[in-house]
Parts: sequence; structure tokens; C-alpha cells
Amino acid sequence: MTKLENVRVTADEAGLRLDRWFRRHAPSLTHGRLEKLLRTGQIRVDGARAKAGLRVQEGQLVRIPPLGEAREPAPKAKPPLSARDRKFVQDLVLFRNAELIAINKPAGLAVQGGTGTTRHLDALLDGLREEGEERPRLVHRLDRDTSGVLVLARSAKAAAALSHAFRARETEKIYWALTAGVPMPLAGRIDLPLAKGEGPKGRERMTPAEDEGKARHAITDYVVVARAGPRVAFVVLRPLTGRTHQLRAHLAALGTPILGDFKYGGKTARLSGDVPGGLQLHARRLSLKLPEGRPLTLEAPPPPSMNAALRFFGFEHADAETAFPPHERPRARFRR
Repeated sequence: MTKLENVRVTADEAGLRLDRWFRRHAPSLTHGRLEKLLRTGQIRVDGARAKAGLRVQEGQLVRIPPLGEAREPAPKAKPPLSARDRKFVQDLVLFRNAELIAINKPAGLAVQGGTGTTRHLDALLDGLREEGEERPRLVHRLDRDTSGVLVLARSAKAAAALSHAFRARETEKIYWALTAGVPMPLAGRIDLPLAKGEGPKGRERMTPAEDEGKARHAITDYVVVARAGPRVAFVVLRPLTGRTHQLRAHLAALGTPILGDFKYGGKTARLSGDVPGGLQLHARRLSLKLPEGRPLTLEAPPPPSMNAALRFFGFEHADAETAFPPHERPRARFRR
């Protein structure tokens, strides 16, 4: 764009972040330059200054100054996805309709890239796009080492609706975990704010907040559904908030970290003997309303590592299936 333009937001763009809206309209504009144009007020939405994270609405007018795009380096073309990667990501699909795709994310696969992470789900999403379709969009996250249900939106409109549902807590998530030790009481609610802190070896992690001003509200319901003596428990979890590492930090705060979670549980999370390895945390079920209003429940079978651990301790899937009947809330509370 070499001259000032005012561009109207269309219906299918409603709900997009402003920076993502610009990726459509000015793909060669770098994020750094976009931020500078926003800071200096050269880009405006309905005449007002805006930030990159603003979610645009249908009919809004975006002021785009002359960008001199010819001076911007053209984005590098992505290499085509290999047949092997395409098959890999397609084999993860649990459910697909016109609005979303649900996959069973394997443990060990990061959702997005970062320092030292070259293989991640975001880089594989073209393998789920059918000819002529938009690229699927991430609308929520799972930790790298957590397996289970993950939802992708198939359009910008669906992404806006689904993102709102997750932010507004209009979804119900159910996780399965194996813990070192048995949480007490056997059912309850962990109401414990979390804040970023420093763990062993200087690694960042979420910790129970000493300064509530820096904390984020975090609540988890849990039920112990089976026990192998005092050593191990099969726990079903329902997070009512969505903080980073919330389930891992909350169970560690009870003194019963998730098996394989050495970041939060240290040596306690490693049992002696031939216990199957890996983080024993799985996003088993996700219930939500589709953008059209119809309810949908998605379930992901546990990965081989969790199934092996369940067999090792004599636990059954059936132990966990009725842990949270609709609208039930555990009464016991853990607060610090």
C-alpha cells in the first residue's frame, strides 16, 4: 500500500486480533513495524488509537498509512508439508465439521514454536486444510507434554466464537492424571491463585502466590477415583480457570504431584520400579457449544504411555467415567 487507505472490517474478519487482521491485508508488514505504527498513532480503528491485541468488529474502519511495501522483504515461502507429516497430523483427527476440527494431541508435541522448538502443531496445520479452505486456527492450548483433546477453528468467524467460549469459561474440560500419593480429601476444590515464579535451576514455573497483587485466580475441582494404596492415585480434574500449568501446580501444592512432572514434583514425581514414564496428564474430554449453538462433547483416548501406567497400577478407564456428573461441584475446598 503506497497511499493512505481506510479499510472496512468484513463479517468473516470479526473477532480477529488487529495484528492478525493486518497479516491478511498487508502480509509483508513486519510485526515490529506494525507495533511502531500503532505506537505513533498512524494506524487507527474508527479514528482511535489501537493496540495489536484489539479484536476488530464488523464494520469498523481501519486507517492504514502508506506502507511502502516495496521496501519490505517478501515473506519466505514455507516449504510444502511432507507426505509423512500430512499423514501424521491427519491421523490425529477425532472430529471434523464445517466449523472446527478436534484432534488428539500427542504428548511431546508443542502447540506452537519457541526457542529450540522446530517441530510443533502450528507448523503442521496446513496438513488439515482442504483445497480452497482457510488454514485452521488455534483457539486454545495444551502443554507440550500433555496429551488429549485440542480444538482448531476452520474459519475466522468460528475462531472468534470459540475463543470467546474459552475466555468466558463456557466450556467444560476434564483431565485424567496419575499422582504420586493420594490427594486429601478424596474430592474437593483447589482455590489457589498462581503467579510466575522461579523453580529449581532458575526455570520459570507457576507457584502459589504470596503477593496476591501479582497472582491470577485459579480454581480446580478434583475427584480421586481409584488408589493403589497410599502410593498412587487416579485423579479426574476439572479446571474452572485456564492458567498456565494450573493442574500441575495445584496438585503439587497438595503434596501429590503428577507422575512424571519433575518440574513441579521433583524426585517425588518419580516412583521406584518399572513405572511407565512420561507426564501422566491427559485432556480426556471437552464439552462446548458450537458457534451455531448446538452442544458437542469430544473425547480423546489416552496415549499408550498412560494406558500402560493405568494397567501397571490396576486402574480401569471405567473408574473415571462418572467422576463429574453434570453440574456437580465438590464441596471440600483447599485454600492457602
